[in-house]
Amino acid sequence: MARPRKWRHVCCLPQNTLFGPLRLARGEDGPIVMTVEEYETIRLIDLEGLNQESCAERMGVARSTAQAMYRSARRKLADCLVNSRRLLIEGGDYKLCDARETPCGCPRCLRRGLPFPPEAEA
Repeated sequence: MARPRKWRHVCCLPQNTLFGPLRLARGEDGPIVMTVEEYETIRLIDLEGLNQESCAERMGVARSTAQAMYRSARRKLADCLVNSRRLLIEGGDYKLCDARETPCGCPRCLRRGLPFPPEAEA
């Protein structure tokens, strides 16, 4: 019997879920699908500057799992950029941050109710 997948903790969903070239080539394959938890690893490691261990801790997974998700997400991003493919962010095994839970320390969680990004107001 297969082991059940563990829910990954994700602070928030992306505002946009489809990215890609303005003009699509004829006969292009469908979009590359990145899961929400892969997106979260990119956000935590590349945008917030966390290391893989801190990212894994915040998402509630093992470091090796975070590393595998990060590697997969980077490969998908590279494929989209180099081969002019569309990227669709959807699906996965994740649980959104809940206001009733202990705050995870993410700046987005601390700014609940404010529009994101907060710099847009300035």
